[in-house]
Amino acid sequence: MSMSRIAESELIINPRGAIYHLDLRPEEVAGTVITVGDPDRVKEISKHFDSVEVKRQHREFISHTGYVGKKRLTVLSSGIGPDNIDIVLNELDALINIDFATREIKKDLKSLNIIRIGTSGSLQEDIPVDSFVASTHGLGVDNLLNFYRHEQNDQEKELLQSFVTHTQIHGQIGNPYISSGAASLIKHFVKDFHQGITVTCPGFYGPQGRILRLGISNPNFVNRLTDFRFGQHRITNFEMETSAIYGLGKLLGHNCLAVNAIVANRVQKEFSKDGLATVEKLIQKFLQIFSESI
Repeated sequence: MSMSRIAESELIINPRGAIYHLDLRPEEVAGTVITVGDPDRVKEISKHFDSVEVKRQHREFISHTGYVGKKRLTVLSSGIGPDNIDIVLNELDALINIDFATREIKKDLKSLNIIRIGTSGSLQEDIPVDSFVASTHGLGVDNLLNFYRHEQNDQEKELLQSFVTHTQIHGQIGNPYISSGAASLIKHFVKDFHQGITVTCPGFYGPQGRILRLGISNPNFVNRLTDFRFGQHRITNFEMETSAIYGLGKLLGHNCLAVNAIVANRVQKEFSKDGLATVEKLIQKFLQIFSESI
């Protein structure tokens, strides 16, 4: 047995020849993949395709692959949170960079364009509900990337140290990490988009500073995120997926971007009156940019 062969328990391929969770075969994935948290959002994107050739569903992972004009595109629901992103990013990479017949990593590795279209909460007064944010960086307080070998450059280390000191999260949460989005993609999302750092949290309530019945360990966390500055950088918004996509995507050699519709403003204490309409506008804007530029 080859030492580089990946065992059946580590890379699980079903009887259809598809990867375990996503239930996709290598030929069923396009070079550009849109990820969405909400399974119901998949059809809201693929309804704009000129044709759909693949439809798969397993658990919360729904995927449609088709064409916009002559460009092939996959849209895939990830479900919520960085734990699901761990599955999605690793399995997408395996589909294009591991030979399923030999169970060995291919010699010639390929890169995907992976773009998250999501919803998010603004952390700045000047980023209102129903606006759009393109994330320059994902800053994770979810710990996912700490399970993988990774290194931060000197500027990233300096920013993270400043972030830890300012937010006072220290050891109670773990080690934050930061990763940048792909410059080749983000350059297309300037007009009509706010840009900045997106913080990724491992939950919706306590981790994002919401208080219902339980007290939280860092009651001033949201205010500290809003006030944080590092040179030209500030935190624009937070949600539950971007840093995991950016971090794993960069380690695996993929080009990643997250664009989010702002459905809540945590500074103004406002929530969108029609978040679905805002998401639809973002989908249409993305597909126009994709068809023209990506």
